[in-house]
Amino acid sequence: MISRTARPPVASRADGVDLHVHTTASDGQLSPTEIVHQALEIGLAAIAITDHDTTEGIAEALGAAKGTGLDVIPGVEISTDIPYAKVHILGYHISYRDPGLCNELERFRASRLDRAQRMVTKLSRMGLPVEWERVRQIASGESIGRPHIAQALLEKGYVSSPEEAFRLYIGRNGPAYVERYKLSPPEALRIILAANGLPVLAHPLHATRLVPELAEQGLVGLEAYYTGYAPDEIEFLLHLAAQHRLIATGGSDFHGENVLPGHELGGVQVPRTVVENLRAYRERPLRRLVRVGGLS
Repeated sequence: MISRTARPPVASRADGVDLHVHTTASDGQLSPTEIVHQALEIGLAAIAITDHDTTEGIAEALGAAKGTGLDVIPGVEISTDIPYAKVHILGYHISYRDPGLCNELERFRASRLDRAQRMVTKLSRMGLPVEWERVRQIASGESIGRPHIAQALLEKGYVSSPEEAFRLYIGRNGPAYVERYKLSPPEALRIILAANGLPVLAHPLHATRLVPELAEQGLVGLEAYYTGYAPDEIEFLLHLAAQHRLIATGGSDFHGENVLPGHELGGVQVPRTVVENLRAYRERPLRRLVRVGGLS
């Protein structure tokens, strides 16, 4: 079972910034409140809650951070597809209760539920039965995803690790894989912009060829600082951002050590000015009119 409270050793990251954080509202290990407490414990100045295709954890995180001095930025990470690859679009400073955004994300969650059920059925037909009710229990009311199925496979002894579950069975080319409801990157941009958000291309090294087109359609930034990116890769992304007048952002993509090992909260050095740049961009006069109106 995925632990909700287990934490890696805490190291000080005073005044740090982490703008890519997942909670139990999607597929993270820690609740929004636990994320806030850990961020405060290690001295972070700002975090962004960017759960996959849901904003359900934002209100709790904002409440937990109230009066603490920790800046919690409402965000989301929307999954999109291009041929042979996935592309994720982060949205910062979104109006997370916006009806249009909530309706779109509800479609994602319904699709995820149907997809997960079909994957469990496929596994059963392959002679690897896992109980649907157990998958739901592991998810604990969250949006059910492949990490929860991987944990169920691990509990049954069918695999030795969640990574093996993905590699052998439920990864993109696995025999139990099921496609999900798809959006294109431009469609995700439209959804985020319509909710007053700032769209940013997540972990973009595999999708840099999309940057010129997306910049024309409302992309505001790209994630230059990311777990595992080498200095020369970061430098390349900083140059690409400057070339297209985009804000260079960054974050750890924290899920928790039991879910995504090696992605530590606050573990990526992100300049504090990134938060200021995003806020300044958000407050530009007529930004919403130009960006959203230009997409209609």
